Amino acid sequence: MRRMTWVSLIALLASGALPAQTPRTPRVATTGGTVAGRQADDRVVFRGIPFAAPPVGPLRWRAPQPIRWTGVRPAIDRAPACVQADYGWNHADYLFASEDCLTLDVATPALTGKRAVLVWIHGGSNHAGGPGDTVLSSLVRQGVVVVAVRYRLGTLGFLAPRSAEETGGNYGLMDQIAALRWVRANIARFGGDPDRVTLGGESAGAQDVGLLLAAPAAHDLFRQAIMESGTPAFGMPYRPIEDAFRIGDQLAAQLRGVPPRDASAAALIAADGKLHDAAIGHDDYLWLRTTIDGTVLPRSPAALLASAPPKPLLIGTNVAELDLPGERAYRDAFLATRYGTKAEAARAYYGIAGGVDPAPDPRSGTVDLRISTDGTFVCPADRFVKLWANKGAPVYRYIFDGAPDGGMTSHARELSYVFGEDRVGGVHLQDYWAAFIKTGSPGGAWRAWPQRIRFDAAGARSESATSPAICGMADDL
Repeated sequence: MRRMTWVSLIALLASGALPAQTPRTPRVATTGGTVAGRQADDRVVFRGIPFAAPPVGPLRWRAPQPIRWTGVRPAIDRAPACVQADYGWNHADYLFASEDCLTLDVATPALTGKRAVLVWIHGGSNHAGGPGDTVLSSLVRQGVVVVAVRYRLGTLGFLAPRSAEETGGNYGLMDQIAALRWVRANIARFGGDPDRVTLGGESAGAQDVGLLLAAPAAHDLFRQAIMESGTPAFGMPYRPIEDAFRIGDQLAAQLRGVPPRDASAAALIAADGKLHDAAIGHDDYLWLRTTIDGTVLPRSPAALLASAPPKPLLIGTNVAELDLPGERAYRDAFLATRYGTKAEAARAYYGIAGGVDPAPDPRSGTVDLRISTDGTFVCPADRFVKLWANKGAPVYRYIFDGAPDGGMTSHARELSYVFGEDRVGGVHLQDYWAAFIKTGSPGGAWRAWPQRIRFDAAGARSESATSPAICGMADDL
């Protein structure tokens, strides 16, 4: 997979002590204190601005708290990601991580003006990852202010300890709401318009965006949303609070008498890898199963979404997303969980009822990849589109099928087309995303649902937004 071309721009941000303010070291007074960033050739960049107090010690498993500092805080160097295990793909974030991680990055074309704003929530199964160099992307050249957020992950972000002062487990969502409040209060000082904020995310980040569309506390904090390859439930049943507490009890047992609040981050990471949710089978998705916490989500997200205010939405999936783990038993369990009494009908749909797998498709891959992509991404996205469009909101649905080498696409493959310079069929996705962020419509050939747009080697073309027949066999968002 080719690296995104904008990653090389990291060289623009040199480290070192801040000199007195000059045009190259602009300062901004925020509600927390003054920060000093770096003027690059085409943008002003601030990295690692705290939006809440470090969630450590007595602030573990609590809602984010206010922060204040005196003097001028350097905001030049890349900030640590939140604590996480090493899954390989996130090795750099694993090596440079901290519990003191509630920070965000801002890039703006200039500190004056009132530009549209994108607040970006990174993916990683709510287990791992970080915003990386999102604020160095070429999207800023489109006249957009880009904000990238770090939020608590895994056990620290989504576990529900029975002893926590704010129960429920959605601390990562609380962090994202706190970041949106910071944006509301401060972004005008960075050349952004607080009334033109788009909340966007990919994978788990898209799931979190969908949940914040539902969450009452977030309703007034952004105007519209982008959801790439993720929905509030990923096709899984929502987690009742008592089930969440039982997972918290598993953590306490793993720590062998050490109170969770006193355990080391390393001990929490080790214990996280041993937690299990019997309702979903494969625990890679442990923190993707949404908990109805009674705080951020006072009711089922489905009920909250039904009464949420309509907002413009750009939402889509890739033709090939993520595969099943490979064991035939897991495939059977996946079909049973997703389709219940219609599991046999689902097996017939995929041509596996006779026990022999069909040949892989050159664009959508093996049957397991198709099953996973449909059940976890495509069908939940189409159901979300219908729910949201029925509220009267404009919904722009896309299908992405591209890779720089012309091969199969994959999960997160569209990111280098949105934030970088990759093009599919000569089309730059970034132009559509920038138009949506600035106007609420992506423009061009893209028509709102019940039409959608397909991006592939032939370019961009509008088509009817027809769901696969398999999507009629399940009903979770």
